[in-house]
Amino acid sequence: MNLELSEEQSAVRRLAEDFVAREITPHVVDWDRAESVDRSLVKKLGEVGFLGLTVDERYGGSGGDHLAYCLVTEELGRGDSSVRGIVSVSLGLVAKTIAHWGSEEQKQRWLPGLTSGAYVGCFGLTEPGTGSDAGNLTTRAVRDGGDYLIDGTKMFITNGTWADVVLLFARTGGAPGHKGVSAFLVPTDTPGLSRRTVHGKLGLRGQATAELHFENVRVPASAMLAPEGKGFSVAMSALAKGRMSVAAGCVGIAQAALDAAVGYAGEREQFGKPIAHHQLVQELLSDIAVDVDAARLLTWRVADLIDRGRPFATESSTAKLFASEAAVRAANNALQVFGGYGYIDEYPVGKLLRDARVMTLYEGTSQIQKLVIGRALTGVSAF
Repeated sequence: MNLELSEEQSAVRRLAEDFVAREITPHVVDWDRAESVDRSLVKKLGEVGFLGLTVDERYGGSGGDHLAYCLVTEELGRGDSSVRGIVSVSLGLVAKTIAHWGSEEQKQRWLPGLTSGAYVGCFGLTEPGTGSDAGNLTTRAVRDGGDYLIDGTKMFITNGTWADVVLLFARTGGAPGHKGVSAFLVPTDTPGLSRRTVHGKLGLRGQATAELHFENVRVPASAMLAPEGKGFSVAMSALAKGRMSVAAGCVGIAQAALDAAVGYAGEREQFGKPIAHHQLVQELLSDIAVDVDAARLLTWRVADLIDRGRPFATESSTAKLFASEAAVRAANNALQVFGGYGYIDEYPVGKLLRDARVMTLYEGTSQIQKLVIGRALTGVSAF
């Protein structure tokens, strides 16, 4: 096994590092306080190719493999997880899913705009009363001639107020549970679709998180992505890859925590010497470093499996579980190194901890990941 990056992958990582330093790092505190990332950043992400990674160049994509995608999402997570979320959702959950499941017409309609940053996508799965139990969602799409009429509400939707298209999951027909779920591509300017920004979040404050409400939203049957009743399979396949993206972003958070803690420990003096010379501080730093390495390797394994066409869903859950919990530990240990200064937002570690905490909740809670892993180990079916 060769863990050395190729020249192309190293170049992508350097490009991401430079982008973060130039376009993200100077604005992180202001965006967090204002609860809004600068919308113009989306176009810049598209121009540099980050919104088209792994997507075929025929549809405006920038190609590349999934390890390159992980390298970019790690660097974006290191800079600002709110920005990483824009890419993970618009590209990772929406564009990649259209590329895999979509008709040629759907690919031509949406992928060039999504990969360039002209469009933003959001993933409409979670509902006010349905999070982990995604198979029992209540949003409904009823056939009406050559169209479907959609009614329901989605909650905690990343990119929700910015999105031009919703990859929406709704119940169709009379089949129970996950068998009755279908997927649709719904333009957000469709009459009957309204959006409300979710304010006051603990972390990811700069991210455009929304509640979406659908009232008699009419879409043509051609808006359905994949055959009717296959929506749950669409959602689960998207989330299996999406968990790799979240894991990579968590590696970025943990790396940022390590960088900040090591830098501060070398400057801050107590008892007549830098605190980096104290063994218990070194213990905190070493714990972070081990978590960073382990999370990164677990994430890279998923990318390697995907690129080789091998099964990866369980490994993706493993990476997401470990990396998200590791990011929380890393940020918490870094805050301990900073002491009281870590508790104010002029220093980075408080935001890192707030951003890390939600990673154990979305795209499958830590408990859901353990269920996925446990079922794989025991051969027990989920249904």
